[in-house]
Amino acid sequence: MDNDSESESNPQSSTSVPAGARKQSVAAVLMLAYQSFGVVYGDLSVSPLYVFRSTFSGDLHNHVTVEEIYGVLSLIFWTLTLVPVIKYVIIILNADDNGEGGTFALYSLLCRHAKLSLILNQQSADAELSTYQLEQPPETPRGVRVRKLLEKYSFLRTSLLVIVLLGTCMVIGDGILTPAIAVLSATSGISVAAPQLHQNVAVLVSCCILVVLFGIQHIGTHRISFLFAPIVLFWLLCNSSIGVYNLVTFNPGIIGALSPYYIYHFFRVSGRDGWISLGGVLLCITGSEAMYADLGHFSKNSIKIAFTCLVYPSLVLGYIGQAAYLSKNLEDVDHGFFHSIPTMLVSIVGSQAVITATFSIVKQCQTLGFVPWVKVVHTSSTIHGQIYIPEVNWIMFVLSLSVTVGFQSTIEIGNAYGIAVIVVMLVTTFLTTLVIAVVWQRSTLLACLFFCIFGSIEALYLSSALFKVKQGGWVSLVLAGVIMSIMYVWHYGTIKKYEFDLQNKVSMKWLLTLGPSLGIVRVPGIGLIYTELVTGVPAIFSHFVTNLPAFHQILVFVCMKSVPVPFVPPNERYLVGRVGSKDYRMYRCVVRSGYKDTYGNDDSEFENQLIYNLSEFIQTEGSAPWVQSSSEMSLDGRMTVMGTLSGNFDSNISLPLSGSARALPAHSSTNSLESSMGVTSPNIIRKRQVHFNISKSDDETDPEIRQELTDLMDAKEAGIAYVMGHSYVKAKRSSSWLKTFAINFVYSFLHRNCREPSTALHIPHMSLIQVGMVYYV
Repeated sequence: MDNDSESESNPQSSTSVPAGARKQSVAAVLMLAYQSFGVVYGDLSVSPLYVFRSTFSGDLHNHVTVEEIYGVLSLIFWTLTLVPVIKYVIIILNADDNGEGGTFALYSLLCRHAKLSLILNQQSADAELSTYQLEQPPETPRGVRVRKLLEKYSFLRTSLLVIVLLGTCMVIGDGILTPAIAVLSATSGISVAAPQLHQNVAVLVSCCILVVLFGIQHIGTHRISFLFAPIVLFWLLCNSSIGVYNLVTFNPGIIGALSPYYIYHFFRVSGRDGWISLGGVLLCITGSEAMYADLGHFSKNSIKIAFTCLVYPSLVLGYIGQAAYLSKNLEDVDHGFFHSIPTMLVSIVGSQAVITATFSIVKQCQTLGFVPWVKVVHTSSTIHGQIYIPEVNWIMFVLSLSVTVGFQSTIEIGNAYGIAVIVVMLVTTFLTTLVIAVVWQRSTLLACLFFCIFGSIEALYLSSALFKVKQGGWVSLVLAGVIMSIMYVWHYGTIKKYEFDLQNKVSMKWLLTLGPSLGIVRVPGIGLIYTELVTGVPAIFSHFVTNLPAFHQILVFVCMKSVPVPFVPPNERYLVGRVGSKDYRMYRCVVRSGYKDTYGNDDSEFENQLIYNLSEFIQTEGSAPWVQSSSEMSLDGRMTVMGTLSGNFDSNISLPLSGSARALPAHSSTNSLESSMGVTSPNIIRKRQVHFNISKSDDETDPEIRQELTDLMDAKEAGIAYVMGHSYVKAKRSSSWLKTFAINFVYSFLHRNCREPSTALHIPHMSLIQVGMVYYV
């Protein structure tokens, strides 16, 4: 990815508002609906490639009859109607988290309405975020009973997190298996057109297509959607047209198979073999979860319009036409689809939905502390959720390639694929049930009815899919187990490291006894001390002072923390407070971000935002509305939310000193802010520094405020240093062998080989000071 593409996104801009939460015109909704064809519906659209073939792959293949064709068609129709249409489009798409979807969106909704969250550094001030309080329903006795039950028992909270991680791991596994089965299904048509060619030719072509597919991911969802959307649209129109043709030509009477009676007749005739074949029928709804998981890339209305107006009718017509053909050509059940329509391009598109969803999910997991740091590249300057993660992309490529070469059969890959898909759906059903009761505060009976209807359908499919664990289904279980183990160990190590910091933080009394000089030499400049603590002085500070008794003129304890919301508005992102008295020139800055937010690609942007907020805090300290951030003493617990300047401002800024802060609306454009603050035109010169021109003629200015701002200005001109801990986490000698192995080997291996936090936070290498510390957890 080139540098221009990496810097397209500005996380402080208006793109911090999720696409699904913005009010959109009809034209914008239709445009998003068009783009969604190239990303969201590829997986659903390619399912006709392998549904009938997988359904009749077992013992059912030995006695294919017209009655069984009718029964399978009825199963496909009602499964498509009940799960994607009723469950997802009508119900679950309304359970969005400020326009975001997916298992973590449901989990964050629950965490904001009940004390379930295991996220570190929680503060009572976080509940005042506008995105935290969005559409908060009035509390009812129904919601209270379920909420208190979940809050009462810690094992319920832990079990809920494990279920969320299970669904997340299955989605990632889905992202590995989908490209393999979609591409291999299409290339298997080569053996139909040219039977004399060896199967290895189809596998080789599949591998080449996978290289192309994963190789173009860096161009971004926006460009891929425009590239792929015409292909999917053409495919759907061809699929429905061929379906109508086959229906009229071969068997118009098969339309009667839509009656549920044929499902009953199918199971009565086929018995156990029919139950086992449900694993193949399940593949007709693969990709339904992408409608919800990719919600943040588009909007509810665009996804609903695209699915109900085109995708669903096209799929139904395609399956009806295919069944009509097979009812007259029973011997073609393995490759009947390839006799009527070309499929190569759409198979490539079919993999895009889960690849895109996997990028989003890994980003959410990273923010919430479940996976190591990875590089996140924003590929769109207008839609914040469109990202690309190089490490994840190429790991998925290697694993997908391995599955393709290893199995060389869509039947076995389909068995693994079906398990991954149905587990994700079952987890979504369970979490939505809790959302209905706790968040929507509807009747518990209604929530149970939802779970019984859809949970029983998915449990039936899951029982059939698990029957084929030995025939390839074990792959999805192994992938989920490995990914889940990595997530759990990383989260466990992160929690233990935080607890160590919390237990070993320096007391405020020790700091106050040092006096204004802190007992050390104060050198010019600003020192940013990164810590996970929202109160107190981190242990790395005393460790640094012990070994080097000199520190910067201005000290700022910076905490980059996550909150259980997708986005934090720019004007609510910074919590600023003072540590000790004014003479200490020590501050605390908590930078809050949601699980969809990312930090800026430019270190100067963060520096400018931080200095601006500090200067605003200094001017408004006496009149600012305070929030209590913890139960600590007031000297360290009083913080206030500071407004953030929208956009970049790298040039000279003149801050007039007055008794109150200048009101800077967060939604103002860059030009209006430049005009109001005296910023020179960026078209003339671009500077990386912020200069404060303090007018000496302003007699109304408080001398203390003037002096503190002068010190801040001088320190900024002297330079900024970033101080971070370089941690080595070790298990205590008294730890069990399992904990020792998890911490000393697995966690340490991940820590050594993942991206450094300083790189992920775009901290300039020349300004970085690392303090080595050993954590015994």
